[in-house]
Order: sequence, then structure tokens, then C-alpha cells
Amino acid sequence: MKHPPPPTGELDRDFLAGRGSAGWHRHLAGLIQAAASRDLPARLEQTLRALVPFDTILINTYHGRQRPLLIHDDYPAESRAQGIDRYLSEAYLLDPFFTAVREGLDRGAHRLRELAPDRFESSDYYAHYYRALGLVDEVGLFARVTEDVVIVVSLGFRTDMPLKRRALQALRNVSPVIEALLIDYWKWQGGQFQQHLEAQAPVEAAFASFGAGVLTAREQEIVRLLLAGHSTKSAARELAISDGTVKVHRKHIYQRLEVSSQSQLFRLFLDHVALVSRQRGG
Repeated sequence: MKHPPPPTGELDRDFLAGRGSAGWHRHLAGLIQAAASRDLPARLEQTLRALVPFDTILINTYHGRQRPLLIHDDYPAESRAQGIDRYLSEAYLLDPFFTAVREGLDRGAHRLRELAPDRFESSDYYAHYYRALGLVDEVGLFARVTEDVVIVVSLGFRTDMPLKRRALQALRNVSPVIEALLIDYWKWQGGQFQQHLEAQAPVEAAFASFGAGVLTAREQEIVRLLLAGHSTKSAARELAISDGTVKVHRKHIYQRLEVSSQSQLFRLFLDHVALVSRQRGG
């Protein structure tokens, strides 16, 4: 497992001696004291709120291609169906954070728009899930806590409280601290989640089976890219084929699945995910 790199460079003594650092160090001391306890996620939320004014927080645990396991959030009861249940049952498959973890990202603070495909904000996933939450931006703090488990602390921002550049830099600066704390937390508390994490149904299989027997393997790849928010040009670049070839494949996909728009394709895919989830007891 990767570990945070050893510290390098000189410390800023003027900063450490200044009044502005006192509050941060009080929070840091509390986090260190709570690192091995069940209280860490709540304490971490409290500290991050003092650092950056975000609207929502989700702390999800990712294990390979399994469905994410939620370990902390601040969503009120009336928002849970949309913000939590729908994400964990189906929407995570198209989430740029999930894709990033699956592709090996496991450290640092990353803005959603940096990881998302080029037409993410035009995708049906964005319209039906993300925008419905009222979010316009999101930052994920990634931490690999074991060889096969990554924790992502997702901070959501709405229009009335946009993410500022200095706030993003602050999150990037403290991300090694968050990573170290989460590694310690998982060492002592991960056992209570491990059984649930391993039991999470791999609805990722829905992508492999969607259109099976009707679509070619290449067409299934294109479906995944288009649903995730890739443009024709971006999908072509990902697959090292021409834009025209993607367009031809998309036409065949629509014909074979008997849909006439990407929105219909998206709804058909979600119906398939729900079916696979029920079959797997998810």
C-alpha cells in the first residue's frame, strides 16, 4: 500500500507563530486524538467546515468494483432518497469519482470538473442526479487506506456558496493530513465495515451485461462513455477511433436497443441496473 511521502522542505515559522495557525492546530490535535475512534468522520466534517464553507459531505468507501459503502454524511431525511439511496443503488456507476478510483486515483484533493468527461454537465446523469441535488461543484479528498480500499471525502458546493480558488488550495494542502488520519481510522475501525463492504453487490456488472447479445463489445464500450458524459470526439479519442466511427456505432446502438435519444438510452440503462441489483439481492 502507498503511504504519504516523507515531509520535505522547511516549515514556515512565521505561520506557526501567528494567531491564524492556532485554530487549525487545535482542530488538528482533536483529529489526531480521534483518529482511532468512531468519532473521526464527524470530527473531520467539523474541521473541514471550519476550513472551507461547503454544503454537503459524503464519506464513501470504495472496494474494487463493488458498490460504494457510505460511512458518513450530513444529508437530511428528506434528501436521502435522491442524495444517498439513488447514488448507492445506481448513479455511482456514472460518477467521475468512482471511475477515477477504478482507474487508480487514490490520493489528493481533486475537483469533479477536473476528472469528469468533456460533456459531463450535458449528460443525463448530471441532469437527473447531480443537478437535482442543487450542486454545481464538488471536491473529493482521496485516501488509499489499504491495498484494495479507497476512502473519498466528497464535499459538495451549491450556487450560493461556490468553491473559491484559495479554498481548493487549502484542501490540497491538508489532503496529506486527511489521508494519514483516514489510514489510522481504517486500521482501528475498518473491521466494523469490512463485512458490509465485501457484501456490496457489484452492480458494475450491469455495464457488462447491458445490451449483451444485441450490442457488440465495442458498442457496449461506447454506451458507457456516452452515458458518462463523453462527447463523440472524446469517446473517439478514448477508443482511438474516428469521430465518424463513433457516430455510426451510436446509430446502430439506438436501432438495436430501439431508442431514439440519449435520454431514452439513459433510462433504459437505469432500468437494467435496477434489474441486475434485484437479481443480486442488492
